[in-house]
Amino acid sequence: MTSLTAATRQAYERWAPLYPPEPHNPLMRAEQRAMLQHSPNVAGRRVLDLACGSGRYSILLEQARAEQVVALDFCAPMLRQVSAAARVCAGMMQLPFADQAFDAVVSGLALGHAANVREWMIEVARVLKPGGTLLYSDFHPEAAAAGLPRSFKDRNNNAWVVPHYRHDLLSQREAAAAAHLAIDVVHEIRVGFELRESFANSDGFYRQWHGLPLVLIVRAQK
Repeated sequence: MTSLTAATRQAYERWAPLYPPEPHNPLMRAEQRAMLQHSPNVAGRRVLDLACGSGRYSILLEQARAEQVVALDFCAPMLRQVSAAARVCAGMMQLPFADQAFDAVVSGLALGHAANVREWMIEVARVLKPGGTLLYSDFHPEAAAAGLPRSFKDRNNNAWVVPHYRHDLLSQREAAAAAHLAIDVVHEIRVGFELRESFANSDGFYRQWHGLPLVLIVRAQK
């Protein structure tokens, strides 16, 4: 285990008690709306919720009548909150599944935890059936470059920064091509456009960061 992976796991273990299986801030609500807009038809299909966290997408996939939802995460305290799927505790770089096991893979705000985006994409493609769909979101590389951290406060009000890698869009496109996945959707969540919901001190935030993309949504087909 790399030190960055250990630090990431520790951060999520601290966050888990406060992390409900629903979008709990304006950015997550905007991200989820966009993900649902581009979601494939999963009715009657087998779907992997990759790096599921507390399982918010597992719930939505079950509601969309997926035949089976498998939820995978490397953080046991997060995984224990998942109730709408078969749970698997494992990392996302070496998936414990057979080739072509899933009709779709959905991953919310997790790509930045992959040290190598090419290896991640190839491994995801391995478990996708021909004709299957990968839909994922991640914090936008431009937001990371601007210095906006992934952070939270734990139950003791201590601030934590979640480590992550920055993968630019070109790297993601090249990784998809290497995995023989065809990207058909790229959708940005931008400050003042897709993200407009008010929150504490939001006026200053919107003035400072107007137009900055905060989240990237990508859909690809095998």
